[in-house]
Amino acid sequence: VPPAGSTNDYYIVVAGDTLYSIAQKFGVSVEELKRANNLSSNNLSIGMRLIIPNQQSLQEDVYIVQKGDTLYGISQKFNTTVEELKALNNLTNNNLSIGQMLRIRGESANQNTYKVQAGDSLYSIARKFNISVDELKQANNKQSNLLQIGEVLVIPTNSGSQNTYIVQAGDSLYSIAKKFNTTVDALKSLNNLTSNLLSIGQKLYF
Repeated sequence: VPPAGSTNDYYIVVAGDTLYSIAQKFGVSVEELKRANNLSSNNLSIGMRLIIPNQQSLQEDVYIVQKGDTLYGISQKFNTTVEELKALNNLTNNNLSIGQMLRIRGESANQNTYKVQAGDSLYSIARKFNISVDELKQANNKQSNLLQIGEVLVIPTNSGSQNTYIVQAGDSLYSIAKKFNTTVDALKSLNNLTSNLLSIGQKLYF
C-alpha cells in the first residue's frame, strides 16, 4: 500500500510475480517499470519493493492494450476511429499485443480522464466528479459496474450546459433553488447529495 500523499505506488514482489504480470496489474509497461526501478534485467526476487510509476504524471492520452482489446473496441472507448488510431501509432495492420502502448487522440482529449485506483468504485468516482453512475457507465460504454486498477475512465463534463454556485454563509438548498428557479430535488440529484446539509465554499451545479 503506498504511503499517503506519495507520488508513486509501491509493490512488494511475491512468489510467481513477473515484471510482465506486475506491469499488467498496474497498467504500465515493462519498460516503465524497469526504468523507474533502474533494473537492467527482468529478474525479480521475492520481497523486493518495486516503484510503480504514477500514471497520473504521464499524459492521459496513452492507453495500455489489455487482453481481449481490439482497435475497434479501443476506438469506441475513446470516441475516436480505427483509422485515427492506426495513423497516430504508425500501425500498418489491426494487430495488437498485450502491454502495447497506444497514443489516443479524439474527443476524449477534451474530456477529463481518471485512472482507477485500488478501492475505487463507480459510485465513489461518480461522487468525486459530481456525476451519476449511469452517466459514467454511458461515457465509457460499460455494461457492468466492474472496474480494473489502472483502467482509464472518461469523465463526462457538462460544463457547457451547467452553471456553478459557491455556497455562502446562510444559504440553504431551498434558498439556492429559489434563487435559480429550480427545485431542491433537482439540486440534490444533480450534485449527488444524500442530505440537505451544505458547507460554506461548497460548489453546486444547477
